[in-house]
Amino acid sequence: MPKRIVISKLGGPDVLKYEEYSLPKSIKKKEVRIKHTAIGLNYIDTYHRSGIYPLPAELPVCLGMEAAGVIIEVGADVSNFKVGDRVAYATPPIGAYCEIRDFPEEKLIAIPDFLKDDEVASILLQGMTVEYLFERLYKIKKNEIILFHAAAGGVGLIACQWAKSIGCKMIGTVSTNEKAKLAKNHGCEFTINYKEKIVSEKVMEITNNQGVPVVYDGVGKDTFDESIKSLSTRGLMVSFGQSSGMVEKIDMHKTFNPKSLFYTRPSLMGYTLNREELLNCANNLFEKMKNREVKSNIYKKLKLEEAQEAHEILQSRKSVGSIILEP
Repeated sequence: MPKRIVISKLGGPDVLKYEEYSLPKSIKKKEVRIKHTAIGLNYIDTYHRSGIYPLPAELPVCLGMEAAGVIIEVGADVSNFKVGDRVAYATPPIGAYCEIRDFPEEKLIAIPDFLKDDEVASILLQGMTVEYLFERLYKIKKNEIILFHAAAGGVGLIACQWAKSIGCKMIGTVSTNEKAKLAKNHGCEFTINYKEKIVSEKVMEITNNQGVPVVYDGVGKDTFDESIKSLSTRGLMVSFGQSSGMVEKIDMHKTFNPKSLFYTRPSLMGYTLNREELLNCANNLFEKMKNREVKSNIYKKLKLEEAQEAHEILQSRKSVGSIILEP
């Protein structure tokens, strides 16, 4: 029988359990059956596990939103894929932490021949996140200076490369000098060690007291105030995650009114609402990878049964790059 990781209650990494399970006897007409070869680990998985984000189904639930694999069966009405195709996904329905699963055809992406399965599983969700942040939510420009928190994380290292490919000068925050070097090696123009410097003061120094037009903040509680202080007048605060926890209650007038700031709380799902948006997003990422402007960065590979350890590493904020699980 195939194996998977499930949670029967909300909590820390210890609630992740490895178990056998049964597959449905038949496949739905518009779904395919995928044998996973690599499973992507993302911070949103910890939000689902802990209850920060509500789960879409009753417990027990199999976690995970990203994986790559090969199609082993197809439903009767599937028209875009066939048995043997290499495919990937980075979208609900959750349930990627398993060896084999059924998945809707409309949300699948074909893996290009020039990419390996583990490369795609390590970058698809994070890379598509950077695509919508930099290309559609707010289109970054050549010679523009922006601020991006956690520049040495999985999303951050992709952002470093993407910004450099456009000629945008990214300021990246990091927690160590080693991470600062890593971010710079990936294309980050400026780095700020937030344990040694006050981020907003350093941003103002870099920008001649103008501030930046946009801040990309996936950290949350620990960085929110410094993000606001770093923005220029009519700047945009993009809060796309909360690895340090949810931001406390905000006085909207006091926080945003003085500099007429904009605020958005986006998600990848909101920017891939239909198949056309999904494919365009993925193809833009694959084009960057084909041109060697963006490269995958696998920090660690662990077995599926080691999901607890993987979550502990991810939440320690000590990882540099992506973590993948191998079925």
